[in-house]
Amino acid sequence: MLKAKTLYQGKLSRRELMVAGATLPLIAGATKAFSAADMLGVGGTRFRRMKIGAFEVTTLLAGTRAVENPKSIFGLNVEGSEFDAVAAEANIPTDKAQFFFTPTVVNTGSELILFDTGLNPAGITGALSDAGYAADQVDAVVITHMHGDHVGGLYGEGQETFKNARYVTGSAEFDFWAKAENERFEGKVRPLAEKFAMIGDGSSVASGITAMSAFGHTPGHMAYRIESNGQQLVLGADFANHYVWSVAYPDWEVRFDMDKAAAAATRRKMLDMMAADNIPFVGYHMPFPGVGYVETRGDGFHYVPASYQLML
Repeated sequence: MLKAKTLYQGKLSRRELMVAGATLPLIAGATKAFSAADMLGVGGTRFRRMKIGAFEVTTLLAGTRAVENPKSIFGLNVEGSEFDAVAAEANIPTDKAQFFFTPTVVNTGSELILFDTGLNPAGITGALSDAGYAADQVDAVVITHMHGDHVGGLYGEGQETFKNARYVTGSAEFDFWAKAENERFEGKVRPLAEKFAMIGDGSSVASGITAMSAFGHTPGHMAYRIESNGQQLVLGADFANHYVWSVAYPDWEVRFDMDKAAAAATRRKMLDMMAADNIPFVGYHMPFPGVGYVETRGDGFHYVPASYQLML
C-alpha cells in the first residue's frame, strides 16, 4: 500500500497512463456490471415540421401498423412472381407491409388547418399534442376523402374532437357517402354535416391552399396544393398508397381504389406533374414522415424521401 501511494504521489509517465486506462474496463467488469437497458421496441417521433415559404407544415403520425399479405392489396393485376421481384429489388418483404396514417397540419400564420384526422380521436389528439398543438386550436379541418382512416378522429364518445373548427370537404365526396349507408360516415361525419362547407376542383380553402380533383381512390377524392412565397407542396392524400407498389408502378391496381382505372390515371397525372415541376408531396401512407419527391424512371416513377430541403 505504501508503494502504491508513493507511486501516485508523483507524475505518471505516458506509458503508465495508457496501461492504467487499458486495465480499467477489466477492473470494472470484475467488480460490478451495469444493468442491461430494457428493450423498448421500434419507435420514432410522431411529427415532422417543415417550411413552405411563410407556412409551417407539420406531418403527424396518427397511427401505424403492420399488414399481412400486401399482394392482396397491391398489384392485383400482376403475377405474384412480378410482385415478388419488385419487392426484392426494393429490399422490402412480400409477406407484410407497414402502413402509416399521416394527417398534416398547415399553419398559415392566421389559421391552423388540419388535413384528415386518422383512425380515432386519441391518435390524432396525441400526435397533435406531441407537435405542440391542442385540438381546440384547430381552425379548420379538411377531409380529403371519407375512408375510415381519414375521418376516424372527427368524432367520438358523443362529441366532436375539434370544437372550434370549421369543416371542409369535396362536394362529390360528401354526396356519395351521404347516400352509401356507410357506418363510419354515419358515426363520424353525419353528426357534423351541418358544419361542412362543400368545395370543388380549384376551390380555395385558405389563401395559398387550393383543392385539386384526384378522383378514383374514391368518387370525390381531393388533393391540395400548398403555395407560399414561391414554394409549393402537394398534399396527395391517397392518390398513391405505397412508395414502391403505387409510385413506381402507377398502373398496378390497389384493392382500396374504388375506380381502379380512374385511380391509375390520377396517379400518372399527379406523378407526371410533380416530377416535371420538382414539387414535393405528402403521401398519407408513405413511410413516415411521409414527405418526398418524385423522379421519372422508365415507364414509372421513383420515390425520393425528403432530407433537409424543407427545413431551410
